[in-house]
Amino acid sequence: MSHTFHIPVLGLAYSVDTPLKVGRYGISSVASIVDDNLIERMRAYHATQNQENYTPIGDKEPNFRAKRITAYLNLMQDLLDKQFEALKQQVFEPGTDLTRYFELQPDHSVLKKTYLQMLNIQDDDLKAIVQRQLKEKMHKGAIDVNIMAKVDKLNNPINGEEQLSDALASLQGFAQSKLNAGVVLSAGMNPRLYAHLENFKDFYPDEHQKLQKTIILKVSDFRSALIQAKFLAKKGLWVSEFRIESGLNCGGHAFATDGYLLGPILEEFKVKRQEMLAELSAMYKNALIAKGYTGDIEIPRMKISVQGGIGTAEEDSFLLKHYELDATGWGSPFLLVPEATNVDEETLNNLAEATKEDFYISGSSPLGVPFNNFRKTTAEKLRLERIAKGKPGSPCTKKYLVSNTEFTKEPICTASRKYQNLKIKSLQNSDLSEQELQAKINEVTEKICLCEGLVTSAYLKNDMIKPKENKAVTICPGPNIAYFSGKFSLDEMVKHIYGKINLLAGIERSNIFINELNLYIEHLKKDISMSWQDLSDKKVKYYTKFREQLEQGINYYKQLIPEIQNQTDVYKNKMLKELQEAEERLKMMIFSTENA
Repeated sequence: MSHTFHIPVLGLAYSVDTPLKVGRYGISSVASIVDDNLIERMRAYHATQNQENYTPIGDKEPNFRAKRITAYLNLMQDLLDKQFEALKQQVFEPGTDLTRYFELQPDHSVLKKTYLQMLNIQDDDLKAIVQRQLKEKMHKGAIDVNIMAKVDKLNNPINGEEQLSDALASLQGFAQSKLNAGVVLSAGMNPRLYAHLENFKDFYPDEHQKLQKTIILKVSDFRSALIQAKFLAKKGLWVSEFRIESGLNCGGHAFATDGYLLGPILEEFKVKRQEMLAELSAMYKNALIAKGYTGDIEIPRMKISVQGGIGTAEEDSFLLKHYELDATGWGSPFLLVPEATNVDEETLNNLAEATKEDFYISGSSPLGVPFNNFRKTTAEKLRLERIAKGKPGSPCTKKYLVSNTEFTKEPICTASRKYQNLKIKSLQNSDLSEQELQAKINEVTEKICLCEGLVTSAYLKNDMIKPKENKAVTICPGPNIAYFSGKFSLDEMVKHIYGKINLLAGIERSNIFINELNLYIEHLKKDISMSWQDLSDKKVKYYTKFREQLEQGINYYKQLIPEIQNQTDVYKNKMLKELQEAEERLKMMIFSTENA
């Protein structure tokens, strides 16, 4: 691949068909395959738009979830193949998609350099030869998919046939598709899901030693990455890429580390990369031999990338070079690129005009994990309206996030009207002060339905909304989007990533590492304030360790500053000053059981 960035998964629906929008230009992107209802509707939509046959897959069919996913991914691959072949039939003239393909390439790529040389060739025959060679070297972007490993509801049998759990069905849908791409496994380790990978030959080397489908782990630290990769290597399954994501400076759910910052994490991957490769290679070979593979076993390539909070071309370039990374991920800024993602007009306008204060980490997710939220959503407006009417919570139709059995035998979702009513009644019967009661009720009613809210925008944008269907939109950008104001074309965003233009010119913004550090300090401060009344020795020990990790991260960044060669002295001095200010804020934090 010539491009050095990819577009990570964006919610359930915001990037569900992004491969059809950017793939023909060689840009890889990730689509969520959690919601089979959304996927089935998107398949119907794109089949109709492209005059393709569409046969519905009903929810009474055995294993319908996996079948829907396979059918949709196959359709996307077929449509992308047609787009790409049509693009290659075009001529090298201004305004064509073919020319756009090459103009979007980074200047440092061999493909772009050859293209620029071709433009200056005067001999028509030679020019035609070079143009043909350029077309032969073109590549489509990958249609990668994302599965949240822990979103894995068990399903009841249909017609007497056992149904796979949600995550396993998603994996099977991908594994049985014609895609030659990767599955991004995120949100932690699921041994049942990882074991299910063994059932599909495409994750093992074929007769040419190639992997038809690859495993990509989204991770937040080296230790967990190695544990998961070893678990898989012992089964003869290779992790082709580790996508390191900032714990807090990202979109969607925020899986905070215990104070481990992105810079030191990247440094550990850089230092231990070869050691890890050697250890995993030995396990992988032994496992394949045990499974009956003979002859020379080729070790596949292992890539490492980073995503979460990257905002400028200088940051992108520094990360790639200094940490010897293979790629970067740019997610939330693409929510402001209408031709790349599914954001309805009202939400897009609100995002384009938003300020830093409009984005915050909330307790909105039924998963119980901190969730990046946007204050100006129609879903937030609806949530408050329901509370005001005395009807908190949402109808629960899809049940992807059901997990709570506090009041019911069957698991229910904490964002559901049923759960919130039961929980509020329970709280009202408890011995709490008025202030404590209201605080607890606010925690309960903060939960929102993500299953519906994260797909509505795609239905609105593509005019697919059904009568009486909820139009409330939830969106979960990372805090970094606050620095991008307005709507952008694909060309503008890609040129920004590669340093051709600067979409943040004149914007006051700290370095990516500083932004994440400040998010962690605020996270720690908030956690302490919530635990202040019952601060245990265990909590104090945790907070002390957390602060020590942040302090170590600050010291690491102080030593890193002189190595940042692509920034001015003014920039680096500002970074040092902000590190010193963060250090002071940490020193001010005092926690002990004596203060409780």
